[in-house]
Amino acid sequence: MRPSRRAAAVQPFYAMEFGKRALALESQGHPVIRLNLGEPDFGAPPAVLSALEKVADGRPLPYTGATGLPELREAISGFYRSEHDVEVDPGLIVVTAGASAALLLVSAALVDPGDEVLISDPSYPCNRQFAESFGAEVVLVPTTAESRFQLDLPAVQANWTAGTRGIMIATPSNPTGTSIEGSELKAICDFARERDAWRIVDEIYLNLGRRDADGRAPASVLSSDPDAFVINSFSKYFGMTGWRLGWCVVPQDFAPVMERLAQNYYICPSTPAQIAALECFTAQSLEVAEARRLEFERRRAVVLEGLQAAGLPVPVPPDGAFYAYFDVSGTGLGAWEFCERLLAEKHVALTPGKDFGRLGAERYVRLSYAASVAELQEGLARLADFTAALST
Repeated sequence: MRPSRRAAAVQPFYAMEFGKRALALESQGHPVIRLNLGEPDFGAPPAVLSALEKVADGRPLPYTGATGLPELREAISGFYRSEHDVEVDPGLIVVTAGASAALLLVSAALVDPGDEVLISDPSYPCNRQFAESFGAEVVLVPTTAESRFQLDLPAVQANWTAGTRGIMIATPSNPTGTSIEGSELKAICDFARERDAWRIVDEIYLNLGRRDADGRAPASVLSSDPDAFVINSFSKYFGMTGWRLGWCVVPQDFAPVMERLAQNYYICPSTPAQIAALECFTAQSLEVAEARRLEFERRRAVVLEGLQAAGLPVPVPPDGAFYAYFDVSGTGLGAWEFCERLLAEKHVALTPGKDFGRLGAERYVRLSYAASVAELQEGLARLADFTAALST
């Protein structure tokens, strides 16, 4: 027997690989500071946990519809209305088994073998892996600090060909934590739409971005491109990573397509997780989530100060998510060796740039500040000791 060519082509997710190494060290009695995974340390809001306890009372928990509970889709629609000033038909919202399942369904719905798909370099590795699994020819478009490590219209135009069928964008981005300015995102989407190409926009970190002077959350791409395919999740803003619950918003013609795919791929998202997630959209839980967003801003300041003290420049400070993408080239080590040695010698787990593309694979490292301030301070102190030793 042999694995399929598809399976053989999938690369490891190195953030998880370093997590495995960290576990091995911990089993040997070494306390490891884990700054490699984008997993908020808060957990779900208290009201969500209480709702899960209530639903786990022995009652039957049958399948829901493939696209999710109608009342949850209504609640998500209300969230777009109240937080982003955009009206979204609940019938166009598909609740999924995590944002990963949303990406799976959308990729299955859109990608044919040989289609060219533009994705920024750096970018979240699983996004391109999904597209490639359905036969896409992924074009990794180099970005720079001047473009905030994001696609801009000139880069899209320069890389567009007759074979380009779509574009995948994440804003704010993993690994850089940077966002695309609204007018630039609109220009990119307009350019693609005029060429009858689809736009997948990953907004799972959108509500962790800075609010404006009036307290409004950052705008969704749906406010300027209502036919974009939008990915979102309960994992980041609501801290529900292990619950495996997300959603996507799709154009009208694709609602029945997504339903058929979901029916066949996994029947439906978790019923108890969906019932409990209804509590995410109460005033109480939204207040909790907002307080946590502000805590991430405080952690960002701690991290940027600590990296500066360690002599590790951050070319573009993050404005969303909870990642810092810093440059290790001045240490004399490549990113992979830097992360390997830091974990082995100082027991701090980070993620090398190899996970996120080719351009900065040996220059950049991602740090996640989803950990507590105490853990961040200890990790940054160890990091400063490590870089100081390299310079002597």
